[in-house]
Amino acid sequence: MRERERGSRPITDRTAPSLDLVFDLLSNRRRRYALYYLYEQPDGVATIDELTDQIVTVEHRTADSETEGESDVHRETIQTELQHVHLPKLADAGIVEHDQRSDTVRYWCQPSLEEWLEHAHHKELSQS
Repeated sequence: MRERERGSRPITDRTAPSLDLVFDLLSNRRRRYALYYLYEQPDGVATIDELTDQIVTVEHRTADSETEGESDVHRETIQTELQHVHLPKLADAGIVEHDQRSDTVRYWCQPSLEEWLEHAHHKELSQS
């Protein structure tokens, strides 16, 4: 993961997420994979299709035993999980904003999350 200069514009006026919330958000591998990708984007924006493709690619590359292969059904399952489970959870926490009209997701910088996200990325993907 790389350092980048990007303004932090929170969706709400809430304070930084609690440590319990950060670990809860990072507890699911597909949610982590989506966050890794969003964090690496210069503007913090990606489409649902881009996020889905990234998760399929990472799962294939890491040869996770839980993955079902690269079938259309597998891709559809990931996309459905993103739209109905992971993105709403991240949006409720003020981490992302999902524009359903354009099917894009915007990540809002959260330094307290990014510290653990970078550590997870290093441990999970940099050594594979």
